Amino acid sequence: LSCSKICLAFNSSPLIHHDIPSRHGMRCSQPRHHQFKRIHRGSRFMAPINSQPLLDWSPDQILAAWTFAFSSSHIGMSATRSNIIRSLGETVNSLNLVGNEEWALPPWWPGDNTGGNKIFPDKLTAGRQVYRGLYTAVSFLTLGNGFAAYLKSSSVALDVSSTQSTLLYDACLISAALSFGAAIASLVNASPLGLMPSFEAEDGNAISGSVAGIRRDDALKFTTKGLTRITRHPLILPVVPWGIATAILAGGRPCDAILFGGLSIYAIAGCYAQDLRVVREEGSVGTVFQTESRDAKEGVSEEEQERTRLRSFFEQTSFIPFKAVFDGRQSLDDIIREAPWLQFVVGTIGGIYLEEKILQLL
Repeated sequence: LSCSKICLAFNSSPLIHHDIPSRHGMRCSQPRHHQFKRIHRGSRFMAPINSQPLLDWSPDQILAAWTFAFSSSHIGMSATRSNIIRSLGETVNSLNLVGNEEWALPPWWPGDNTGGNKIFPDKLTAGRQVYRGLYTAVSFLTLGNGFAAYLKSSSVALDVSSTQSTLLYDACLISAALSFGAAIASLVNASPLGLMPSFEAEDGNAISGSVAGIRRDDALKFTTKGLTRITRHPLILPVVPWGIATAILAGGRPCDAILFGGLSIYAIAGCYAQDLRVVREEGSVGTVFQTESRDAKEGVSEEEQERTRLRSFFEQTSFIPFKAVFDGRQSLDDIIREAPWLQFVVGTIGGIYLEEKILQLL
């Protein structure tokens, strides 16, 4: 009877119950305490562990949200890049880190032509360095969570061979591999929109990616050469064909289109946003460390010099691949002579291997 009265008291709560035998042989309803946790220490009330989330989204919806967060945060940070860099530079300077001799690159690394090996030689460069760190952190956070949501969406295996022809599969694989090759080759093709700094050999020939017998001069990145004669975005635009090809190779499911198709759209939107900022003269858009050079004008700020060089670079190049060649601004012969073919071929061969490994992971 006592047990029944206790059970009756619990029946007024919304807890889940199940019948258990009492010591008197009667069965009464008791809450499953192992399915509940206390809201706070010492509380008598319970809350279900497996309660409904505030946003009951499907894995595909979560994937779309993280993909949008990745794209919008990158475009947004780039749109306000100059202001962020300036503020970060002031912050680093207030911490007395600008010009600090202890914060330096290894002695064998060819530093830039004004700051030497110092990581924070001046406020502007310091702001850029910290900005790149924040930019990378946001990338890992948004894209990492997006990929985790993708794996949940794509947990059901799909037999790609039964849904795609051999010809389509091979065409997509080659397209993805060529995209890898173009992106890898762009790392050694000096560009104001590229990741790699630019170096100059002792004999006066401009090269990229070496550390022996050369000095660094990022102003060389504003000179059109090789891949930048094809497009001013040789690193990011290859993401477009790679994303489309990978979405098809992965199975063409909604989650494939959201992640890889979304990255393709982001690449186009991001590159267009960079072009728009140059047209509006909104300042720095690339990853240039230093823009000092022999033709630097006295009395003109570095930011203004960079803006002038960017305008000149954009006037000679095109957003759409080969458009500058078709309208006569660039020569196909110059592209054939200057393009980093060795890096492109090696990157393409490696791209086949990497793409197959990616598909195995997915």
